[in-house]
Amino acid sequence: MDELTLVRGWDTDHPGLSDEARAAARARLRAAMVEESRSGASRGRALSRRLVVRTALVGVTAAAVGVTVVVAHDTKDDDKPRLGAISATEVLRKAADRSRAAGNDLPVPRNDQYFYTKTYITQTAVKGGKTRTWIDESWMSVDGSRPSLRQEHGKIHHDPPLGKHEVRWPPTVYSKLKAMPTDPDKLLAQFRGGQPSTTQNDMYAFFEGSMLLMGPRVMPPGLQAGAFEALAKLPRIRLDYDDVDVAGRSAVGVSYPKTTFTFLFDRTTYDYLGLRTKGSSPKKVHGEWKQSNWYYETRILQDTQVVDRIGQHD
Repeated sequence: MDELTLVRGWDTDHPGLSDEARAAARARLRAAMVEESRSGASRGRALSRRLVVRTALVGVTAAAVGVTVVVAHDTKDDDKPRLGAISATEVLRKAADRSRAAGNDLPVPRNDQYFYTKTYITQTAVKGGKTRTWIDESWMSVDGSRPSLRQEHGKIHHDPPLGKHEVRWPPTVYSKLKAMPTDPDKLLAQFRGGQPSTTQNDMYAFFEGSMLLMGPRVMPPGLQAGAFEALAKLPRIRLDYDDVDVAGRSAVGVSYPKTTFTFLFDRTTYDYLGLRTKGSSPKKVHGEWKQSNWYYETRILQDTQVVDRIGQHD
């Protein structure tokens, strides 16, 4: 969804966003989400290069080759049997417990370092067919001040540093992440932009929490667990794809209505495994862009390291 980039165009030199500016950005994003859910897949269009970069940073990187990942309502999902909301809540709470127990063995990154990631990707057509796989390796500047190297479905992309008026949100700089609350109630309020709980505000909160969890970033103690617990408080959170094989591990997914991306957790340990999305390729038919070749894609982050330069990893 292109409009997720709206909250990342704030001035990095500015000492802080005013309440009015933050509210205006969130309002634009909410309005864009409403429009997205109304128009659905009929809005296919190629993304600009800058939008590709921003989308890649939150983990939904299929857009890099002109692909649309849909986060609007999928009417075909309406008749699927769903497990109770309390079950999805329990999964997220167990994931939070697992996060606290496992801790984080990554060092606190310096701003001039890079996140190295190795991502295992599988893509299968919705109507069935051969599964395609990739193992992508990328190096992302921690604070965005240096060029990054990003691999997408085997193709190499050289991304320039962030512009003067561009920032990442959620942040990847450790000091900014450390300033975020870990209390789930306070974090959920931040995800909602200080707005009351409504279907639309809660869907927006799911997006905010999702972007934080997708990475890569080094989470301060308690932040990942707090994010899982915050999302567990959303009243319509649900289980999806109750029996998915993820690189040989049985997984259960958690999503929110009117989205078609799902967080995957190990069914036994509740380790966070990755993301499953439903996407398509834009195709021009009689002068109009339409979506075709629908597929499911799963992304598993196999390795994350903090390194000093592009090309370096253990």
